[in-house]
Amino acid sequence: MATLLPPPTKRQKREDTEKAQQQQEIQGIPDNLGSIRVQFYDQATGSATGPAVSVPVGDTSVKNLETLLNTLQGHEEDERVPYRFTYQSQDDKDNLTVDILQDLYQSLLKPGLKTTEDTVQLYYTPQAVFRVKAVSRCTASIAGHGEAILATSFSPVSSATMVTGSGDSTARVWDCDTGTPLHTLKGHTSWVLAVSYSPNGAIIATGSMDNTVRVWDAKKGQALGGPLKGHTKWITSLAWEPYHLQQTGRPRLASASKDSTVRVWDVVSKRIDMVLTGHKASVTCVRWGGTGKIYTASHDKTIKVWNAENGTLLQTLAAHAHRVNHLALSTDFALRTGYHDHTGKVPASDEEKVAAAKRRFEQAATVNNQVVEKLVSASDDFTMYLWEPQSSNKPVARLLGHQKEVNYVTFSPDMAYIASAGFDNHVKLWNGRDGKFITTLRGHVGAVYQCCFSADSRMLVSSSKDTTLKVWNLRTGKLAMDLPGHRDEVFAVDWSPDGQKVGSGGKDKAVRIWRN
Repeated sequence: MATLLPPPTKRQKREDTEKAQQQQEIQGIPDNLGSIRVQFYDQATGSATGPAVSVPVGDTSVKNLETLLNTLQGHEEDERVPYRFTYQSQDDKDNLTVDILQDLYQSLLKPGLKTTEDTVQLYYTPQAVFRVKAVSRCTASIAGHGEAILATSFSPVSSATMVTGSGDSTARVWDCDTGTPLHTLKGHTSWVLAVSYSPNGAIIATGSMDNTVRVWDAKKGQALGGPLKGHTKWITSLAWEPYHLQQTGRPRLASASKDSTVRVWDVVSKRIDMVLTGHKASVTCVRWGGTGKIYTASHDKTIKVWNAENGTLLQTLAAHAHRVNHLALSTDFALRTGYHDHTGKVPASDEEKVAAAKRRFEQAATVNNQVVEKLVSASDDFTMYLWEPQSSNKPVARLLGHQKEVNYVTFSPDMAYIASAGFDNHVKLWNGRDGKFITTLRGHVGAVYQCCFSADSRMLVSSSKDTTLKVWNLRTGKLAMDLPGHRDEVFAVDWSPDGQKVGSGGKDKAVRIWRN
């Protein structure tokens, strides 16, 4: 009897796949193409880095270009930075931008965009220097809420604490390291629909169907005064003033409501600073940008841009044919985390904290020496639009492909990707710069409610009506990890800003903490 070989292990399969990819790449580049001249430019400043260098076409893989650029910058072996490269045409007519995914031959020479006689101008942006591992197991399933969990958010300080809002009229703060409840935030008299940590992690804001906003001490779990009253219908969304724009010790908070208004609150004095009126229907989402603008989306099909200083209406962005469900800013991650970064080091003084928060925002937003804050909107008309509100009230791109309502949209921390979650069971991935479609992440068999990028922008987690979470590898567009465990629909998911944990909650009333 013939001996049966055991099936290949995961490692063997992975090695075979990598070998096949390498062989394809080697086969893919003819060996008689000679050399091509490459000039590197910093995407943030637009300035050239080093002289133009002649490189054999066969050696123009992204990995080799990375090594070459690091050498030109004088980086030692242990200082090497991973980069993302794009080619930008200098011809104003075609205004062409191409992402270099494998090598210069596949991206530029083979399609006929360049010849080996040309000098190729490559723009580079650094990728995250740390790597986040895919979460793979549930380390805690914590009961406590009496109804479905509708919203969740990690603290920007660390992955140790997370807050959830529920249909049982409470919000709860959880210790994610031990998998135990820390505080129950009681005071609302109806469903808690929105929860949000302040950028310094000291205050939690909650918005409810009881028409009020409440603020809490994040460490002690105690209410900071009474409810903020003024709205006449329930609260749909909350947004904190970015840390680098706040007056010291006087953070402000914007709340959007079904009553068609947005109110800006002075959190310390509990007074209304401004009321933004102009929408003709429920305001579904509010975002507070780092350049001092507030963005609001509404069921009246419009997005409005407001001056955060005096509340004047600056622009109305009208392109959607149905109600607008959600907004995301390209700088959301930098604004959410303020002066906190992956090193965990906190500046000593208030001035240093403001300076660090401002620096992180400007680093995230600077393209060609200009601060650019992009906005993406998701709608019931099955489409999304990409905007650059400071330069035009016309959309940069229309993002088509979803077959049903688009419920949720988010930018990756490095601004390279946009992910959208739809009721058509799909998550779609788009280019964050020009809105071009990249791929569809297929796997869910129910509506996808939310999605969230890892801090290094290399992975995405999505939550669905089908009771699962799924972790996706963005480089391959494939499923990296399937996370079953919830017993009903998963409404809310968040990936901690330090990349350590994912928190989720839904109809089964249980909070689940996932880690690698």
